[in-house]
Amino acid sequence: MISLDRYAALLAHPDLRATVLASVIGRLPIGITGLSILLLVQGASGSFAAAGAMTAAYIIGLACVAPLLGRIIDRSGPRDVLTISAVAFPGTLCALVLATHIAPDTLLSAVLAFAAGASFPPITVCMRTYLRQQLREESLLGAAYSLESVLIELIFIVGPMLVALLLAVVSADAAVLLAALCGASGTLLFLRSPALAHWHTEPHAASRQFGPLAGRDFTALLAVVLGYAAAFGLVEIGVTAYAAARDLPAMAGVLLALMSAGSAIGGLAYGSRSWAPPLTRQFAIALGLMGFGMALLALPGNVWSFALLSFLAGIVMAPALTMQAMLVARIASSRHATEAFTWSSTALLSGVGLGMALGGWLIERWDWRATFVAASIAAFSSGARAMSLRAPR
Repeated sequence: MISLDRYAALLAHPDLRATVLASVIGRLPIGITGLSILLLVQGASGSFAAAGAMTAAYIIGLACVAPLLGRIIDRSGPRDVLTISAVAFPGTLCALVLATHIAPDTLLSAVLAFAAGASFPPITVCMRTYLRQQLREESLLGAAYSLESVLIELIFIVGPMLVALLLAVVSADAAVLLAALCGASGTLLFLRSPALAHWHTEPHAASRQFGPLAGRDFTALLAVVLGYAAAFGLVEIGVTAYAAARDLPAMAGVLLALMSAGSAIGGLAYGSRSWAPPLTRQFAIALGLMGFGMALLALPGNVWSFALLSFLAGIVMAPALTMQAMLVARIASSRHATEAFTWSSTALLSGVGLGMALGGWLIERWDWRATFVAASIAAFSSGARAMSLRAPR
């Protein structure tokens, strides 16, 4: 049973409620950009390997630059970073659409995809740092991170559905341009939110050269995140290839949205109560269940059974992301909070990018089933490593 009491207590804070609402539009590109680039390049080049590589370039661009942005935000606040990204992100996406029609699988397209990722507005990590600054009670902070994960999953429901609609009615170009529009307008809206008005930086936030990476427990967590994020990337390109194999390419967005719907329900259930096992053990169990669910996607069946299995496979995704955020908040120093969350996101996105690139190769060499087998192995391996994590209470 899902209890909404904790979420009601959270949203009773007017500034918190206003900040969450202000962040929504600017984060819609999370659910739109990767899939729309994948479909844009695949449609122009006819190759899933090229499409996976371009999408990986976008995600790796985001992952490489995010920690630097996090350190800048810890030192001087988020306003300047967000203002620049509100211009650079939509500009590079528009250039990518033009370049893809000229030469879809060239270095220019890869550089533009990388630049789009590098300039992605860091609204999510700003939100997680803001929540840590405002909420001292762990039960409320856990509920807040669960709500964050659910919001991201809802974005992954709405985003792919919008991509599917635009692909069916207009083209993949329109989906990429929608991501550009949402990124620009949403970031400008977030700049006017209470989070920016109430943001505070701690002195000497950049006093350690390696920041949160100096901690062995934190780097061990990043290794776990990198592994299970690769499973996410493998599943995303695997679902896209499955839909294409069934001659229903627009169905990819629907299937990914169903997976996100399962994840959102799981996230709400997880954040609504306290759980007895230690957080690291909860994390390991969730990753083991994730591996099992992904393995089921490789089984033979029709589109309806695949849709049901997609929903079930998603149930533990948002809880795992919530546990990841809680572990970052516990392990990392408050002086490096934003940088720690960006490193966490970097590991997540790098894993997704690597998974998508590997998935494209597996599809070209075998078929879509190979991606789900590989995803299952990655999730199980990460769950085993999570058993050895240490986090202060």
